Amino acid sequence: MAETQGGGGLGAALAKIPSGVSVATATHEGRSAGLLASWIQQISFEPPMVCLAVRRGRPIEPVIDGSGKFVLNVVGEGGTAVFKRFSRGVAPGQPAFEGTEVEQSDAGPVLAECIAHLACRVVGKHPAGDHHLYVAEVTGGDATPFVKPHVHLRDNGFSY
Repeated sequence: MAETQGGGGLGAALAKIPSGVSVATATHEGRSAGLLASWIQQISFEPPMVCLAVRRGRPIEPVIDGSGKFVLNVVGEGGTAVFKRFSRGVAPGQPAFEGTEVEQSDAGPVLAECIAHLACRVVGKHPAGDHHLYVAEVTGGDATPFVKPHVHLRDNGFSY
C-alpha cells in the first residue's frame, strides 16, 4: 500500500491539487464557530453555489446544521495570523474571535482581516468519506479588489 500512503505515488499526486483557503464561520443560537477550510469550490453560476467539505465531528458542523448558513472568509496571501487562529477549528464558546475585527452577518461572522467573504445558505449535506460535503447557494458577499487569495498545496494527499 505504499502507493496509497505517504511519499510518492497517489499521495503525492493528490497533494498537487491546489486550493484556496477560507475560514468557514457560522452562528447558531448566539454561539459562533470557525474552521480553516481548504476544500471549497464554486460549483454553479446560476444560481451561484459553492461546496464546502468539513471533516466529520468538527465543532462547526452542528452550528452549520442548526443555522443552515455559513460564511466563507477568503484568506489573502500572507494570512498567517488567520491560519494560526483557525487551523484547529474554533468550537462555540472558544475565544478565537476575540482580538480580531468581526462583523456579525445573518449567515455568520465576517472577518475583517480576510480579503473577501461569501454568505451561504445550505441546500444540501452529503457524506463524502471522512468528511461531509455542504452544498450552498451564495446569497451575498464582498471583496477587496486587487488582493490575491492564498493558494495552498498539501505535502501529502492523505492529510491536511
